[in-house]
Amino acid sequence: MLGATATPAERRAKFRELLAGDQIVQFPGAINPINAQIIEQTGFEGVYISGGAFSAAMGLPDIGLTTLTEVADHGRNIAGVTNLPTFIDADTGWGEAMNVARTIQVFEDAGISGMHLEDQVNPKRCGHLDGKEVVTAAEMSKRIKAAVKGRRDENFVISARTDSRAGEGLDAAIDRAKAYVDAGADLIFPEAMRDLSEFEKFASSVDVPILANMTEFGKSELFTTEQLANVGVKVVIYPVTTLRLAMGAIKSGLQTIRDQGTQVDLLEGMQTRADLYDTIDYAAYNDFDAAVFNFSQEGHQ
Repeated sequence: MLGATATPAERRAKFRELLAGDQIVQFPGAINPINAQIIEQTGFEGVYISGGAFSAAMGLPDIGLTTLTEVADHGRNIAGVTNLPTFIDADTGWGEAMNVARTIQVFEDAGISGMHLEDQVNPKRCGHLDGKEVVTAAEMSKRIKAAVKGRRDENFVISARTDSRAGEGLDAAIDRAKAYVDAGADLIFPEAMRDLSEFEKFASSVDVPILANMTEFGKSELFTTEQLANVGVKVVIYPVTTLRLAMGAIKSGLQTIRDQGTQVDLLEGMQTRADLYDTIDYAAYNDFDAAVFNFSQEGHQ
């Protein structure tokens, strides 16, 4: 009630614990705070906060148009209601090395547990689109070193994402990843792998855990957690899955209402009032201080 009970420090320590554990962990993307609450209640290990999903929810393409302030506020709202570690998309860090250092501190202050930086140039592109350009490995290493130096909580996870597979090939991408680990990255995010063997080669080539991005309609096949675990993947994210589920249902539902003039046929697929109130812990707010807060559930539509 009234948000997460675990502190940001506790959630960051939990993220570290998950990375050091023996099991693969799943971080579905949350498009808003109640989405994060449902992720936690469903039993997942963490919450991912996607830049692509956030920009899409704002009606914008994923090309670096959102600002640090906007993303941090979005992340703060999500982190504030879940006890799970939150892992956020930091794009290219919103500037040069000193900007990256500030970015990590802003996210720490927002209660986030970790973030990933990518080696694309600005303006960036979605990781599963063609035509991406990357900075030099040396430039990206500067970004990572700045993040490490700017970090105040040593448990805040810094992940390095490389988008170089498409343009430079697998071996060059692995060489970049090794350089990023040397610069201080805690986790490697190889974007747009083509098959399981590429994930396996990455996992066996670097000394830190690796992450798999299981986004729909992209370059990678949608592998199961068992398949990914078998080739050495530690973290799986599903960045835009909940947005696509929601928007698909909304679009279909609105068309039904337009065609039929009523939502009666849609009720079975909706979250019920009782489930909504349970998800947001409505009763606990009502009981918190009945003399001051009297949020009766009766009569609300």
